[in-house]
Amino acid sequence: PSCFGYPLSIFFIIINEFCERFSYYGMRAVLVLYFKYFLQWNDNLSTAIYHTFVALCYLTPILGAIIADSWLGKFKTIVSLSIVYTIGQAVMSVSSINDLTDQTQDGSPDNIPVHIALSMVGLILIALGTGGIKPCVSAFGGDQFEEDQDKQRSRFFSIFYLSINAGSLLSTIITPILRAQECGIHSKQRCYPLAFGVPAALMAIALVVFIAGSRMYKKVKPQGNIMVQVSKCIGFAIKNRFRHRSKEFPKREHWLDWASEKYDKRLIAQTKMVLKVLFLYIPLPMFWALFDQQGSRWTLQATTMDGNFGAIQIQPDQMQTVNPILIIIMVPVVDAVIYPLIKKCKINFTPLRKITVGMFLASLAFVAAALVQVQIDKTLPVFPTAEQSQIKIINLGTDNASIKFEPELGHVDVMSMQSTGYMIFETSQLQSLSITSGNKTKLDVIKLPGGKRHTLAVKNNEVDIVVKQLLDNVTSKPEEGNNLIRFINNLPDPINVTMGETSFGNLASLSDSNYELFPGGRQDNITVVRNSMTCSCISKSFGFGSAYTIVINECSGGNLRVTYSEDIAPNTVHMAWQIPQYFILTCAEVVFSVTGLEFSYSQAPSNMKAVLQAGWLLTVAVGNIIVLIVAGASKLSEQWAEYVLFAALLLAVCIIFAVMAYFYTYVDPNEIEAQFDEEEKNQVKKDAEFYEKVAEADSQM
Repeated sequence: PSCFGYPLSIFFIIINEFCERFSYYGMRAVLVLYFKYFLQWNDNLSTAIYHTFVALCYLTPILGAIIADSWLGKFKTIVSLSIVYTIGQAVMSVSSINDLTDQTQDGSPDNIPVHIALSMVGLILIALGTGGIKPCVSAFGGDQFEEDQDKQRSRFFSIFYLSINAGSLLSTIITPILRAQECGIHSKQRCYPLAFGVPAALMAIALVVFIAGSRMYKKVKPQGNIMVQVSKCIGFAIKNRFRHRSKEFPKREHWLDWASEKYDKRLIAQTKMVLKVLFLYIPLPMFWALFDQQGSRWTLQATTMDGNFGAIQIQPDQMQTVNPILIIIMVPVVDAVIYPLIKKCKINFTPLRKITVGMFLASLAFVAAALVQVQIDKTLPVFPTAEQSQIKIINLGTDNASIKFEPELGHVDVMSMQSTGYMIFETSQLQSLSITSGNKTKLDVIKLPGGKRHTLAVKNNEVDIVVKQLLDNVTSKPEEGNNLIRFINNLPDPINVTMGETSFGNLASLSDSNYELFPGGRQDNITVVRNSMTCSCISKSFGFGSAYTIVINECSGGNLRVTYSEDIAPNTVHMAWQIPQYFILTCAEVVFSVTGLEFSYSQAPSNMKAVLQAGWLLTVAVGNIIVLIVAGASKLSEQWAEYVLFAALLLAVCIIFAVMAYFYTYVDPNEIEAQFDEEEKNQVKKDAEFYEKVAEADSQM
């Protein structure tokens, strides 16, 4: 059966690919944040495990191709590995349910190792599944066409590539939204089970759709794997060359010619072409090392930025959608506009030059990322070292106050109802404070523990100057764009404070509450109960990633008067500043990865495509391993420096590649194939003539 001149079975394959890519990219989009916030790993471990997983996903395709070609056939391989894959996604979803081990019902899992074990099992199954079917699905699609349907086949591959990007685009928009929801049985938490569960469901759908088309597929019998043949041929050549290493054996033109005792000339010639291309692949992993950090380092960078786009609030993991959106726009634009323009300028933009430009652009993108990081670092709070203390003064009185830090470490004036920023002192030096407010002065001996932040609440009441020392136990900027809020009671009576859904309990006069966490970017209702009278007001918006102290100054007649003191500034660098680096990296991807595969296919015989695809995917795997090594070995404390390091490494590799490309000579595999065909024909002709002569001689005897 056919439809628009295409075999009907194709539509099942395309829908299947869309669901599978949705499932994979959706899971991958939230993965690094799942490690960081749910499994509570630090940035470096999260990045390391993320890249280990991606590397695995690109190593397993080689396995998949060999299983399909030598043993099960493509159809059975796709079905059986899809089942493994679906189980993996389901396990991943279960591993992220915090109520699984949350006996205390406090909203965080009590037994983290259980969750880690489950998610590692899930990730290994997913890597086996997604990697194993990757080389089979597109090839299986190609198998569905007849010999004369070349045009339809190439159109199919474009639609196939589009469905990959559509799947990844939709999932990178949707799964972060699901993650940002609150869900849970005992306590409401970020909804990772949903963010992993939807990809699992889609994988199940992909499997069902694929099996549904079973009757229509053209199933080609497994014909033995070309990769295995090529490896054997290379292995034999090396072994044979080693056996004949002494001087008396004549040299051969190419070391692969030592395989000619056992393998035919055609296979050897094809293998030579393949090795020539694979040699050019050696520098390529460095590109992927940078490219795949979109899902790890760049997403972590976005968590320290402001995602408020007016009407919509962008999640840090949604910034990755910039890539597939731009890909869908850029691929046609580059093909239809940019390349023709370059041609008009009489520049010969060869495939290898395109790849070189791609590398250069990716390295630029990381310079851009480093510049953004420097801006972010400026906004991050400075915390005291072990020998330092930080002090901030809040004046709760109606008179202005002047504070001297003794012995002679400076002084500060604080207006009524105002506060200072944090001031840093060497803990050993600061001994006392002299406070003047109104017409009173008070000397206060002070002993602070090192390495902490403190707030001193100063109030001049009728009788005396009251000094309350409060410990601010915030040691880092709030994560995920959340805000930390605490209250100080500046009324003479005890009060009960609630903000939004969160109760801060009872506060005595001039005492402070603990900090509580609130989602960023929204305004909540503050309610105060004082002597059975209730007052309320709407809070200001605290932005993202800030910490505030709110002072309750007046509660009468239902009206509440508060002042705000900023303890940690909100994220001020806007997420839109990440767009330039994403844009440059996407341009790099368009000229690099699209060209890379086309170039490889044009330089090797058609039956060797599987070997090249395996080699190409291997470069992605190695690239992810490079991230592990560089990030682990560099010991750079500054994130911007690591970005610059990666940019420099890629630039160096880019120069090496440019030199290799300069010495590369393009070949036309079809011509070489034609020569062999010609030789074979001649050989058959010669043989026929020879037998004729023999027959003639026979008859004459």
